[in-house]
Amino acid sequence: MTTAAPATSGRITAMRPEHAEQVLAIYQLGIDESNATFETTAPNWKEFDAAKLPEHRLVALNEQARVLGWAAVVPVSDRCVYAGVVEHSVYVGPQARGRGVGLTLLTALLVSTEAAGIWTVQSGIFPENTASLALHQKAGFRVIGTRERIGLHHGQWRGVVLVERRSPTIS
Repeated sequence: MTTAAPATSGRITAMRPEHAEQVLAIYQLGIDESNATFETTAPNWKEFDAAKLPEHRLVALNEQARVLGWAAVVPVSDRCVYAGVVEHSVYVGPQARGRGVGLTLLTALLVSTEAAGIWTVQSGIFPENTASLALHQKAGFRVIGTRERIGLHHGQWRGVVLVERRSPTIS
C-alpha cells in the first residue's frame, strides 16, 4: 500500500526489511528521549519483525527514500476475543517533527487496521509526552484513563495515559 501525502509529511508505504536500520535508529532516538516508551534499547530487526503485525507496519519516506517516521501494531492478546484489538506505536525522527508526519502515519495506520476488521487501536502514553497526546487527539483517539505508577523506568515509577480509537464502522 502506498498513499500520497503532503510533501512535508512524506510518502507512506509498507515497512520493508530495507527500512530496518533507519526504523530502529528512529526508535532508539525516541527511547533516548525517555518519554516515548518503557523500553531502554531498540530491539534488533529480527525481534522487531517477529513482534509487529506485518500487514500494519508503515513508514513515511522523504523524496530521497529516507525514513522520516514509522508506525506499527502488536496484538494485545492471543485470545480470540481480542483479535480486533491492537496496541500501536508511532515514532517520528527529530528532523521531521512538526511537519504532519505523525498524523499522516497514524491516519494511514487506522485505514489499514480498519480495513482488516480491527475495531480498537490503543496505546499507553507517558503524560509528559504532550506532543503524542495532542497527535492522538487529532487522530480521533480518546483518553480512557490513567494507569498510575504502572512501571519502573530508569529507577522511577511512571504512569501512562491510556488512549484508544474505536472504529466508527466496525461493530
